[in-house]
Amino acid sequence: MKVVNHRLCQDDGTPFEFIRSPNQSGAITPEYLIMHYTAGRSARSSINWLVNSAAKASAHLVIGVDGSITQLVAFNRKAWHAGASHWGGRSGFNGFSIGIELDNPGVLTRRGGAWFTTWGDRVDEENVVEAVHKNGGELRGWHAYSAEMLEASVEVASVLVQRYGLKDVLGHEDIAPSRKTDPGPAFPMDSFKSRVLGRHADEPEIFETTVRLNIRKGAGTQHEKLAMSPLAPRTRLEVLGQQGAWRLVDVLDPIQDEHDIHGWVHGRFIRPIN
Repeated sequence: MKVVNHRLCQDDGTPFEFIRSPNQSGAITPEYLIMHYTAGRSARSSINWLVNSAAKASAHLVIGVDGSITQLVAFNRKAWHAGASHWGGRSGFNGFSIGIELDNPGVLTRRGGAWFTTWGDRVDEENVVEAVHKNGGELRGWHAYSAEMLEASVEVASVLVQRYGLKDVLGHEDIAPSRKTDPGPAFPMDSFKSRVLGRHADEPEIFETTVRLNIRKGAGTQHEKLAMSPLAPRTRLEVLGQQGAWRLVDVLDPIQDEHDIHGWVHGRFIRPIN
């Protein structure tokens, strides 16, 4: 993957799908990468809206649940993704940032013991992360991000950081905290930034539980729970291994006077904190 003439291309130079959005303006020199979620039904429906002049909004890229990538605006042009925005003593981030929209419903609603999108589609429990947003508010449900989407996002972001010398990766929630919650607590921003921007190889990545979370003897609900289950929210963990959606963890906080606890937890319900 590489950038050619401000278009994202495969290694052989073949451009990814490009559908030009009319919702753009003058030239920019990108300095930051801003991550968003679409809060839409699908990547295609979100793309269709963002290339409609009535939307008065756009992004440089849309990444689907399956990792598919569509470009709407060249990287040296101003996409209308940030709106009124302020961070680090600067404002108007449309003028110096690249915006990536991730196909994700965002906030979910719980009704009758089940989770639903804002348009009424039911969401499987395994795709729900219950968490309090870092900017405050109540405990809510958030739609998890797929592994394929996250891997594609890391690859794209790494290419953009290298090509344009971007200074940082931020969420819409960082630059517009009073009105935006994307990409939200289900997005692993800290580990994403670590992979994209780099971190010290000898610094272990520390996670915390986002809910009361069972810890098991093996990777799967068929395995017996450990006696100290469930772990309390915000219990600190170090991930030692992975099997599918499950993570083998070392529990860093003492539980019931135990200091050497290892077990398996579902990766949907932990988040990085460093």
